[in-house]
Amino acid sequence: MKKVKFTAIIGMAMMMFVPAISLADNGTQVEVVSEGVRYCESTYPYNGGILIANFGTEQLNPLNTEGKGYILCYKDGRMTTLIPADGNLNAPKGMFIRDNHLYICDVNKIVVYNLVQKDEVPKTIQLPEGNLFVNDLAADGDTLYVSVTNTDKIFKIDITDAANPGEAQEWVTIPGPNGLVIGDGVMYVASYPADGNTRERHVIYRIGDLSKPQPQKMTTVSGQYDGIAFSSDGNSLYVTNWTPAGLSRVDLHTGNLSPFEISLEKDLSGPADITVSEGKIYIPDLPASRVVIVAE
Repeated sequence: MKKVKFTAIIGMAMMMFVPAISLADNGTQVEVVSEGVRYCESTYPYNGGILIANFGTEQLNPLNTEGKGYILCYKDGRMTTLIPADGNLNAPKGMFIRDNHLYICDVNKIVVYNLVQKDEVPKTIQLPEGNLFVNDLAADGDTLYVSVTNTDKIFKIDITDAANPGEAQEWVTIPGPNGLVIGDGVMYVASYPADGNTRERHVIYRIGDLSKPQPQKMTTVSGQYDGIAFSSDGNSLYVTNWTPAGLSRVDLHTGNLSPFEISLEKDLSGPADITVSEGKIYIPDLPASRVVIVAE
């Protein structure tokens, strides 16, 4: 992979800039944020803004152990550093917040920061050996679910006490679980092939009963699905796909999947863990080190 010089100042307290904004062919506003961003895999709503998880490495490696990962917060056109590159994060991915504690997927573990006292040493929830692509998080009540793409497993963790979470326990097996989202007691799972070879089983799955998980295919079109989020009206899912790279909408009632067109000067190359907040979709384009923001 070609090396790219990294000139962003990760440890800065705050920076202000004018993001690139344009109009798509259909009149939809498209905003691109890239300042301070370095290999961003995930976004998550926070305090009226959006958190952005970054690897911070010179080369793109989702399994790196360099300790350069950091979390940014983008709000009202300003970018601030929430969690600096303190050596505890390598390749931060999916995030979740409960009671001022930020849970972050990172290679074979979950790192938990106290957002009230960020200088505290974060807690670590280690997953069993071999579970390397720890990818996303979603909760139902006091149970947090964790996807691990390379072992086809979803784990569960008791977060009754968010400051002192329990150990990860195996919950269900499903092909290449990547993005997770839960609504009304139903889980939806985006499937991604860890080896890069897309097969018929790599689709969007639905688990209707979390007490007795039995994954069922919701869509028929296979892909390399990554991020997944509910639409604001609750009638659809948005999902990202690496091959072909893009964003799609899935009708929750029919399972029909249709492309969501976005007009960009530079097409999406690796859309990852998306967020929908206040009528906007936040798409981290991992290889391009940018976040693309579009209206629903």
